Amino acid sequence: MNHAACMAAVTQVRHQHSKGRAYYDKKIAEGKTTKEALRALKRQVSDALYQRMKADARRAAPGTAGPGGHPGSDSVASAAGLHPADRLFGQATPGPDPTLRPRPGPSKTASPGSSRKARRPVTARTPA
Repeated sequence: MNHAACMAAVTQVRHQHSKGRAYYDKKIAEGKTTKEALRALKRQVSDALYQRMKADARRAAPGTAGPGGHPGSDSVASAAGLHPADRLFGQATPGPDPTLRPRPGPSKTASPGSSRKARRPVTARTPA
């Protein structure tokens, strides 16, 4: 979003007859440096974008959408929960594990503090 506001401000400064260029020139005439004037123009652009987004959000507020999920839709179907496999067989993929701890593995025969592998006991061999 910041990059888009920056590109819009720079583009307005390039065009001599734009409102953005007039605002930029006004800031330069006030004694601002070129960077300060561009920063002020970016702020104006971002404020205008924010106001536009707020207006769009008010227009698309809950309760104004039709039954299909879009304003002006007169269809009765909703996109949520239409897949029959969800109703018949449950969720298609399992959810994440509830914990981040690793699952316990098979128990080891060696003691927890021992660094050596467990050895088989030595038995006496009798000659055959």
